[in-house]
Amino acid sequence: MDSSETVYKALKGAGIDFVVSLPCVNLGKVMELVDCDKDIIHVPVTREEEGFGICAGAFLGGKNPAILMQNSGLGNSVNVLASLYELYRMPVLMVMSHRGTEGEFMGAQIPMGKATPGVLDALNIAYINPKTHEEALKVIPEAWILSKTALAPIGILLEIPFWK
Repeated sequence: MDSSETVYKALKGAGIDFVVSLPCVNLGKVMELVDCDKDIIHVPVTREEEGFGICAGAFLGGKNPAILMQNSGLGNSVNVLASLYELYRMPVLMVMSHRGTEGEFMGAQIPMGKATPGVLDALNIAYINPKTHEEALKVIPEAWILSKTALAPIGILLEIPFWK
């Protein structure tokens, strides 16, 4: 099983039935798998804030939402996470391709790669960084349970070596 299939299987195991996605080279195949799944509503978007708004509406409509995005989009999402999600206590599973980590080929990704954990910490958003496929299959469904129980977002950071 490759990395994309692992993430897709973990989303299915978590009971995720609504996925918003933003363009990402690492998550591209996951998006294709989600898009072909008749049991998952898939909504591609162009801005992270838009995606989080759609996920909030999906949750209020009884869905189990996740957003697939690069960590670089986290900076665009600070206000919606600090206001909408914290104020109204809503869960969302944030599956992030963590660019700017070991093995990054694009220098422009490195500053946000380093800042990502601190941004999540500043927002009091828990996150998990699975290193192996086996770990991801276990922790992604567990993370969704934690998000729903706490009524708060939770992040999954998938670093560059995870995709190799």
